[in-house]
Amino acid sequence: MRIFKFGGASIRSVEAIEHVATILQQYQQEPLVVVVSASGKTTNALEGVLDAYYKRETDLLQERLAAIKAFHQNLLTGLIPDAKHPVYNEINDLWVDLDWILEEEPQDSYDYLYDQIVSTGELLSTTIVAAYLNTKGIAAKWLDVRDCILTDNTYREGGIEWGPTEQNIRAKVPPLQKQGMVITQGFLGATTENFTTTLGREGSDYTAAIFAYCLDAIDLSIWKDVPGVLTADPRLFESPQLLERLSYSEAIEMTYYGAQVIHPKTLRPLQNKNIPLYVKSFVTPEGKGTVIEAQEPEHYPMMVVVKPKQILLRMVAKDFYFVDESKFARLFESLSRHRIKVNMTQNTAMAFSVCLDYEAPRIAALLEELRKDYELEVTNELKVVTLRHATDEAWTALKESTDALIEERIGNTCQLVLHQTAPVVLPNF
Repeated sequence: MRIFKFGGASIRSVEAIEHVATILQQYQQEPLVVVVSASGKTTNALEGVLDAYYKRETDLLQERLAAIKAFHQNLLTGLIPDAKHPVYNEINDLWVDLDWILEEEPQDSYDYLYDQIVSTGELLSTTIVAAYLNTKGIAAKWLDVRDCILTDNTYREGGIEWGPTEQNIRAKVPPLQKQGMVITQGFLGATTENFTTTLGREGSDYTAAIFAYCLDAIDLSIWKDVPGVLTADPRLFESPQLLERLSYSEAIEMTYYGAQVIHPKTLRPLQNKNIPLYVKSFVTPEGKGTVIEAQEPEHYPMMVVVKPKQILLRMVAKDFYFVDESKFARLFESLSRHRIKVNMTQNTAMAFSVCLDYEAPRIAALLEELRKDYELEVTNELKVVTLRHATDEAWTALKESTDALIEERIGNTCQLVLHQTAPVVLPNF
């Protein structure tokens, strides 16, 4: 049993989907589960629909929705020109389901509505991909992942109910595999009440890891538009190195600090069953890629992770008491309740500073709560730069090249909070 995952970039166009089919054709004799994301930037586009819906901006909503429908219609007609093919009715049914939601006034929570609306992207893409594969003679069976992955009611970040999920996957996947490769959705799950949930932004990697764990897969391959895991983002740095091997622990560290090649939750289920993870290029599938496994390589080069969209809060208690353990406990309880990730902290006798992921609705609610007890100084449009296996030369050069709002070094891991436009100067990198 093998698990493949294809992200949005790999199915962003007719040509890209045709290329994915070429890759899958080589594996059609093997037991295979293929986890597929929404096409291209569909998730972002559906978030725009949700935003307009929630703000009751009807004209903008219809404009954005029409663009998404046109994009998918172009995929469909480009891949399957026969308008009488059953997939056209299947896609229309998905649009009808979405239209029903958008016709009602928004009365539920933002996070609940997010999951019901944005999940449409994966349902559309997998329906189209599965149908196209079958027209090309590649036997494929579509599986609704919501019948497999059971979560709690934490919308936008569903917690996996592992026992029922494993039972569902083991019951549903093997019979389908007798008829062809299984095509299913990443990112999605469902509650016991059959409401759709999502597993967190970019959560399709996690979905693939869940299937790998539950089916005792021999490996998981994530197909990307990069050669593998690199020492830095190639969009920000000119010549990052390919890392041919990584340990689970090192990859977990990288994702914790914000590396986006792999979803942070992906690695633990694989590590628990020692299932290797391959990060491969769908552009050059014959390339080496990166393998992530238990064994630790002898040496790592320096790696750089730049995490954008950060906000820095500096808090001073209104009651003039020092920032103490009881205040820390209440503060982190608030952060947990609003599901906001902390990236760096710094405290003095009177003040506490914390660098957070910026998610507008959650941050707004947090600030409203904190202003009851704290005087707040808020700095937006920041980034966190993390150096793993940093050299003294690189750390010194980075600090001297810009003004950091916060800096920290623990062993060979160095971090700075910088303004979004600040340069990242690293010698010989």
